[in-house]
Amino acid sequence: MSNYPHPLIAREGWPFIAAAFLIALLVNIYAGFLWAIFFWLMAVFVLQFFRDPPREVPSVPNAVLSPADGRIVAVEKVHDPYLKRDAVKISVFMNVFNVHSNRSPVDGNVRNKWYFPGKFINADLPKASLENERNALWIKADDGSDVTCVQVAGLIAKRIICNALPGDHLLRGQRFGFIRFGSRVDVYLPLDTKINVNIGDKVHATTTVLAELRK
Repeated sequence: MSNYPHPLIAREGWPFIAAAFLIALLVNIYAGFLWAIFFWLMAVFVLQFFRDPPREVPSVPNAVLSPADGRIVAVEKVHDPYLKRDAVKISVFMNVFNVHSNRSPVDGNVRNKWYFPGKFINADLPKASLENERNALWIKADDGSDVTCVQVAGLIAKRIICNALPGDHLLRGQRFGFIRFGSRVDVYLPLDTKINVNIGDKVHATTTVLAELRK
């Protein structure tokens, strides 16, 4: 997988940002500023949605980093439907004001990738994990642990972008995808993982340590 560098603004958003500001400018020119206020506000909203700031990677050994900005909506023991095992699932819900670039939670090799078409119900609901459109990555962490990272579409999210492919080696905090607009990311971890977050906690991609894998 090629490195996916884009300073401050995600490349996935460049066409949308350009279109939004062009529309606002044209309305401003031909109809006046008062008529264009709504379009300028929408253009600023689109710009902030696609922001993608650099993040510092914590040096905590065996850390599982948050793959997304948002709020923890689930920490529970479940059946991992992708690797067919019992696991601990941590779910991060992203609203439209969060950064939506997704980053690898661990250092490891991508062993497999699955895409499932589905519904677009509110991603804050538990059933969204299995009913909504989603893209799952099986990452074999460098310490041998199995981690499943799942991008889940939301109520108005219509596009999941995943640039990682089987065989790629991801580094913790490395950008691997993006979801438009409002969604969640589920992480399935081994049962003996030390969990560092609780439901309701606000987290930030890369900088928040969700959990620590047992050595």
